Amino acid sequence: MFAGEYLCKMDEKGRFIVPSPIREQIEADGQTVMFLKGPEQSLLIYSTREWEKVLERARTSLDEDQSRLFMHSVVSEAGSSDIDKTGRILIPGRLRKLVPVDEDQEVILVGLYHRMEIWNPSEWRRYLARTQDRFEQNMAKIQNLL
Repeated sequence: MFAGEYLCKMDEKGRFIVPSPIREQIEADGQTVMFLKGPEQSLLIYSTREWEKVLERARTSLDEDQSRLFMHSVVSEAGSSDIDKTGRILIPGRLRKLVPVDEDQEVILVGLYHRMEIWNPSEWRRYLARTQDRFEQNMAKIQNLL
């Protein structure tokens, strides 16, 4: 399970060092991750094992037309990347453009159960501010989980 929020510095090629707690989990599932377009200028990242589960759920729960749409609009847009020997991962170029990066070349990596998201730090803060009211409205239910 992925959890936490990590500030990661990207190099000029679009690589960043995966924080060790996250890297260990990814490496346990293989060296490869899948990147997909996420909500609100973010990217989704799945380990190989979790991506295979997504594909299996799609295969078993979608009808033929829905499956074609899923393959055309999601799977065809996905990009893979391997963790290199130094623990870096490359965000595929066409997907990297979806997360606007500031001059400081930093991204936020957010762990979300079975997947992760990558955000521009400014966009992440704006997203949290926009959703603060919803969080407060649901605080009692959230607290009961803890």
